[in-house]
Amino acid sequence: MSQLFSPVRVGNMDLPQRFVMAPLTRNRAGEGMVPTALNAEYYAQRAGAGLVVTEGTQPSAVGQGYLNTPGIHTSEQVEGWRKVADAVHSAGGHIFVQLMHAGRIAHPENKNGLETVAPSAIAAPGSVITATGPQPYPVPRALETNEIPSVVAEFVHAARSAVEAGLDGVELHAANGYLLHQFLAPSTNIRDDQYGGSPQNRARLVTETITAVANAIGPERVGVRISPAHNVQGVIEEDADDTSATYTTLVEGIADLGLAYLSVLADPSADLTSTLRSRFGGTFMLNSGFASVTTKAEAEGILEAGLADVVAVGRPFLANPDLADRWRADAPLNEPRMATFYGGGVEGYTDYPRMEAA
Repeated sequence: MSQLFSPVRVGNMDLPQRFVMAPLTRNRAGEGMVPTALNAEYYAQRAGAGLVVTEGTQPSAVGQGYLNTPGIHTSEQVEGWRKVADAVHSAGGHIFVQLMHAGRIAHPENKNGLETVAPSAIAAPGSVITATGPQPYPVPRALETNEIPSVVAEFVHAARSAVEAGLDGVELHAANGYLLHQFLAPSTNIRDDQYGGSPQNRARLVTETITAVANAIGPERVGVRISPAHNVQGVIEEDADDTSATYTTLVEGIADLGLAYLSVLADPSADLTSTLRSRFGGTFMLNSGFASVTTKAEAEGILEAGLADVVAVGRPFLANPDLADRWRADAPLNEPRMATFYGGGVEGYTDYPRMEAA
């Protein structure tokens, strides 16, 4: 049998297979950025992933980046996530919420006028969609040193809220150009305090946040996502030695915590990827599918080559809620409708047919 369908233990969860659903932004939260019954249906449909990692979810109001993304910092949001957790559990799955503070990848129009904060006052390139159309990213306000503990506290509160909602755990998003990644990279972090200036200092906030969240809810409930040298959204890590030092420092700083997993978005065959796996020592998850869609054959190849314990799979789950059944049967896949990826309602969200109805 393919290694894809061998069981694996992740944190305190026994999963039926070695591929899980990666986080995918869908922009369909309800009023107050509260998850709705429609969101619960969407995630429950995909419970066959074994472990579902949700779309990026802001741990605070100021951490919101895009329109209609869910939060997990108000009581109403917690109740919304409770419906999602109950639906996924009833369908036999597990679910981690991805905690994503967008940092400078944000605009005040998308969060009721709240300011944008970042490690340093450097605007991101490009523009962001707002209710009034595309707007250039504003220059963010650099966080003061004495504000850093409050950022950590926001993640801790969100993680505790996730547990209160009945979710199985959280994934801390330190990748893809958002706040925690912004602290890691020299292009976006030019601070001269203990949180900037060297690989060790730039890794400090991420290490502190992960440690605080693990202490608050238990390390077996915590995953971490990183994307070294991803070079997106103006977060540039082109110096190989600096990048290696930064991420080695980070991973060595969290290796003894006993986390559920480390998820890495990177070239599976890169030397740094294998180095981080050996330094972490725990369950290692790979996602190779940012520039291209991860296929069944690619996921099998990663596992058979011993490059990871688990593969995170994204876009195939959008159009195939029963992807595990389809891959097991080598059945054809539904094609995703790109025009419906972000925002909207049922169309392109919960209306994809399952295999038996295809």
